[in-house]
Amino acid sequence: MSGCSKSCKLGFVKFAQTIFKLITGTLSKDKIEDELEMTMVCHRPEGLEQLEAQTNFTKRELQVLYRGFKNECPSGVVNEETFKQIYAQFFPHGDASTYAHYLFHAFDTTQTGSVKFEDFVTALSILLRGTVHEKLRWTFNLYDINKDGYINKEEMMDIVKAIYDMMGKYTYPVLKEDTPRQHVDVFFQKMDKNKDGIVTLDEFLESCQEDDNIMRSLQLFQNVM
Repeated sequence: MSGCSKSCKLGFVKFAQTIFKLITGTLSKDKIEDELEMTMVCHRPEGLEQLEAQTNFTKRELQVLYRGFKNECPSGVVNEETFKQIYAQFFPHGDASTYAHYLFHAFDTTQTGSVKFEDFVTALSILLRGTVHEKLRWTFNLYDINKDGYINKEEMMDIVKAIYDMMGKYTYPVLKEDTPRQHVDVFFQKMDKNKDGIVTLDEFLESCQEDDNIMRSLQLFQNVM
């Protein structure tokens, strides 16, 4: 979607607002039906029934999401530049570009530089309505920046710092410069159970589910999603 126009990008922000309504539960069944009726949805992803079976979204929710995804950007894919612009709209007091970069690459499971509707809605389903185990596996993949199957301390530091940068000084006015590293040092020590300098998926899952403090901190990720 490198040729995506300015109007396409602005339109995609409107689509992001539809996602926000899904997150907050304000996209009611009646509203979904109204939007579908008003816009006369003519685009449908191939295998809509398969997506309905694979995700936790209803058929009508998938239709609304697909309309926003396809109508605003007809190429059918989202690139990283547009993704960053969307995030900047929701976090005006901070710098969301780095976190959006990491989040985009977690969505881009095939590492093609673009995110298709199917990839996007599958990830969104996990983050909004997945089980605790599914959400933690997805979060592990986000923190595993180089995709080698492990999380090291620097990777965790990069993600945590990106979250703090995105929330901005307006949210954390008295935040000390070394707070993110202190945060990471404590959690990494708890997660790295065999003290080999890396955190495996099993260590991550076990640590998050047995430590309420870690779980509460990771919920920040879900909130900024």
